[in-house]
Amino acid sequence: MTGRAVRAEQAGATRELILTAAERLFAERGVYAVSNRQVSEAAGQGNNAAVGYHFGTKTDLVRAIVRKHAARIEEGRARLVAGLDGSADLHDWVSCLVRPVTEHLAALGSPTWYARFCAQVMTDPALYPIMVEESLTSPSMRLVVDGLARCLSDLPPEVRAERGDMARHLILHTTAERERALAEGMPTPRATWHDAATGLIDAIAGLWPAPYSR
Repeated sequence: MTGRAVRAEQAGATRELILTAAERLFAERGVYAVSNRQVSEAAGQGNNAAVGYHFGTKTDLVRAIVRKHAARIEEGRARLVAGLDGSADLHDWVSCLVRPVTEHLAALGSPTWYARFCAQVMTDPALYPIMVEESLTSPSMRLVVDGLARCLSDLPPEVRAERGDMARHLILHTTAERERALAEGMPTPRATWHDAATGLIDAIAGLWPAPYSR
């Protein structure tokens, strides 16, 4: 292995250490309560400027964490969508929203921090667009949105959009709360991430087509 290859491998390992440390600290304390110096120290880096050197700004670091997980979640969602074959069942399309996330969290082992990290980012006005942009660039997510729209064509667009926001909040905060409980050794309503996803899917599939006031 050449010296350049060794340096590239070392840099990649350092970046991964920083990403893991930042994700955990951001999840537990909030993004802006954590300094780049604290992230560097938690990642075992003697150079306090390591975060800036490898990622740039804190926003760039947040985006890198999102993209690290988004790629894996996209793979799972694309696989589920490919198996639907134009399904007209609302549950099928809601499953494509929920299960790629819960399957990814289950695959990470325990403890995990990504769900709580997402909850922190989505409630921050300055960082929220990062999550939205990454979602909009997902080819499989666009197919899911189209599939949901076909299943819910009887709903007025504004009601469908409003309940889409509700569904997003349910997925975001339910997974974050379960992740927190697991990390703290607390009991959870469902034994596994698979079962937790089933409960979420049932709730969202019942919420979206529910009666509405005109």
